[in-house]
Amino acid sequence: MFDSDPGINPDAQLISSASANDSFLDEVAGESRSGLGRGGMLTKVRAARLAARSGAATVIVSGNIENVINSVISGDNIGTYLIPDVAPLVARKQWLAGQLKIKGELVLDMGAVNSLRNAGKSLLAVGVKSVGGQFDRGDLVSCLTENGGEMARGLVNYGSKDAAKIAGKASTEFEKILGYADDAELIHRDNLVIL
Repeated sequence: MFDSDPGINPDAQLISSASANDSFLDEVAGESRSGLGRGGMLTKVRAARLAARSGAATVIVSGNIENVINSVISGDNIGTYLIPDVAPLVARKQWLAGQLKIKGELVLDMGAVNSLRNAGKSLLAVGVKSVGGQFDRGDLVSCLTENGGEMARGLVNYGSKDAAKIAGKASTEFEKILGYADDAELIHRDNLVIL
């Protein structure tokens, strides 16, 4: 990776190493030049971030370089070494983060977002602004901020129809609204991974 597009800027400098989660990488990766959205630098950065969740480092390097693998192993400065800067997630959270198909989405208010990110809490229905998609209890859902950014994923304790009815409500109201009350949390923190 370069600090700017070398096809446009002849003075672009190679980024030798960076944290896989450095937001600067998104800026310099940009969109796919072909417009097809596959195989571009942003796709590679996202893959490196997924690997970083498991504690794996990644090297982005041109496959056109002769003996590229040996050069990388030798430590030659021919690519960008992306370093994981977070502890690896436990296997279950890795599975939640990237191996299951997302069945729906929950849009969260800022209070819920802060509670999940900063306090490690479970997701309560009171913090949910809206429910999208069709899902059943135990399915994987995406948790979105109000501006649409995905911030977490988790296994939901209520199906989409019931989740829509209790969105924005306190758990003490579940039985009155639904006629039953299972879990107090919409997603328990043990079944939730922050992205």
